[in-house]
Amino acid sequence: MTTLQSPPGEVASVEAIRAHFPALERHHGGYPVAYFDGPGGTQVPRQVADAMSDYLLHHNANTHWVYPTSQETDELIAEARSAVADFLNGAADEVAFGANMTTLTFHLARGLGRQWSPGDEVIVTELDHHANVAPWRRLEQERGITIRTVPLRTETGQLDWPALERAIGTRTRLLAIGGASNALGTVNDLAAAATLARNAGALTFVDAVHYAPHVLPDVGSLGADFMVWSAYKMYGPHLGVLWGRRELLEGVDIPKLDPAPSAAPEKLETGTQNHEAIAGLKAAIDFLAGLAPAVGSRRERLEATFAALHRRGEALLRRMWEGLGDVPGVLRFGPAPGLPRTPTVSFVLEGRLSEQVARACAARGVFVSNGDFYATTVVERLGYAADGLVRAGCACYTTTEEVDRLIGCVRLAAAGAGLAAG
Repeated sequence: MTTLQSPPGEVASVEAIRAHFPALERHHGGYPVAYFDGPGGTQVPRQVADAMSDYLLHHNANTHWVYPTSQETDELIAEARSAVADFLNGAADEVAFGANMTTLTFHLARGLGRQWSPGDEVIVTELDHHANVAPWRRLEQERGITIRTVPLRTETGQLDWPALERAIGTRTRLLAIGGASNALGTVNDLAAAATLARNAGALTFVDAVHYAPHVLPDVGSLGADFMVWSAYKMYGPHLGVLWGRRELLEGVDIPKLDPAPSAAPEKLETGTQNHEAIAGLKAAIDFLAGLAPAVGSRRERLEATFAALHRRGEALLRRMWEGLGDVPGVLRFGPAPGLPRTPTVSFVLEGRLSEQVARACAARGVFVSNGDFYATTVVERLGYAADGLVRAGCACYTTTEEVDRLIGCVRLAAAGAGLAAG
């Protein structure tokens, strides 16, 4: 298996990182492809695909039996839990795997809802992906739970913090909040939000799907009670991860088969898990840790990697933000550079459909997303429900040249070049 070696004292350069992503060798229409679709799913390094292939070809088995491949599968899952624990700065026995963040959230929400009574309250926000809204709203129908919604300030792309403070009360049982907006890039103050909830005797559930690829989570210092994220948004396979405080996971009433394990975290893992994806998740975490010099613990190397990638991301974001702002007709959304945010920018080009802009970019090998990204309320509040936004997100493999290509494509689209009829 190929490994990535960083120069002594340095985090790997973007050129060294790119060498590990076969997808970057792709061309489209004669252009090398620049992937700005990371907020919807990043590309995968060879190490991840190799780990998944190695498991399927040499270790494939079900769990908890006495023969070698089953024991190797048990060991793999335990190692993956430890890797996730290092990533989150939590405990391995507080890590559960599942199909995706949405499925895990519905599963947990129903379990928690069995402990609540009609009139108890859950707080959600307008800034969130609907996977952190719909599971809790379902409890309105199933349990008579009251849902309170914290509004978005459209002019800044940030939560209305005074409204959040007012929303939390004596009947609040849980605050469901996103770590970062997948549409606007806004990073929320999770520690402050969790403190508000805890002071009211409520739990905090964090959707870290867009947060974890850009801000290394620390569940201890954040004070959250649950956190979910998706491996495929940070260089891994299609797999969801749930972290929760052990005493809470032990107490939640999750539907399960009678013979299945009754202790956390396995009690939350309904049925046979995707073992090859779990192998790929561990490889993705090790890949990120491997971008830093091979000194210190895995957590320390992850901290070094994320600090370096954050600095690079800030520079790319500023270049993208300013470059797009110079294109006539472009309207950008979300916090400006320098405020807490990820290197993800959503925008519209006046007089052009979002799909037209995305197609014009794709024709020149620049892949961007368009639509509402399941952050439907955000797009509605901005006034673009009918057509949606264009979204471009930077990843660890993004270069300044690719950002300039993106800006150039949008400039050509503004001039009408390469636009299909909408």
